[in-house]
Parts: sequence; C-alpha cells; structure tokens
Amino acid sequence: MAEKGKACIRNIAEEPWQQFPGHFGGALSKALVHPDTTGSAQLDYRISTYQPMAYVERHVHKVQEQVYHVLDGEGLMEIDDETKVVRKHDVIFIPPGCWHSIQNSGLGDLTFIVVTTPLKDE
Repeated sequence: MAEKGKACIRNIAEEPWQQFPGHFGGALSKALVHPDTTGSAQLDYRISTYQPMAYVERHVHKVQEQVYHVLDGEGLMEIDDETKVVRKHDVIFIPPGCWHSIQNSGLGDLTFIVVTTPLKDE
C-alpha cells in the first residue's frame, strides 16, 4: 500500500490490468490513483479498456459521483432508462442515485477514464 497523503508520479505501465467485480468479458482497468496505489483519501482514478462485448453490470451508487471520459472506441452507456452511444471525446457525469452501465458495442477496444469520489459509497 502506498504512503497516505504523499505526492507521487507513476507511469501507467506500473499498474497491472485487473477485472474488478461486476465487470465481464474483458472489461479491464488500471487503478492509477487509489488508496492501494497512491494512498489517495478521496479519489479513485482509473483507465479502462473494454474489449468488444465487454461490460460492467448495471449498478447504482448511494453517494458517489462519477465521470467517464471516453478516449477511444465506442459503446453504449445506459443511465437510468436511457441508452446512448458514447464515443471518443464524450464526457459523462453520473450523480448518486442513477443506475448505469457501459458496454463496448464497437468493433475495437473502448478506452475511457473513470473518476469516482468519494472512495466509499456510504
């Protein structure tokens, strides 16, 4: 575990790809800024790459806010009962209480940043 509250510089290659719970079909992420990797107290910052047909199951957060920033590829983003195509340069804000999921519906990888705060959904 990283030292809490200490500034750091990391290279993306330092963090291994993981498939977090609730993510399926090659939905991989790197936890770049997280208590376990940098000692962050309020922020979870990940880069994710989803292979075609990969997805995160529909879920909701009680208090957490999220921002998704699509870097490459395209997919389907469901927020509550609405599904929209998302692609490069789209930025999606998800407030607490919104059911959501994202899936890669494209032909190549879907790559995006996810920022979540606070760390715990309580």
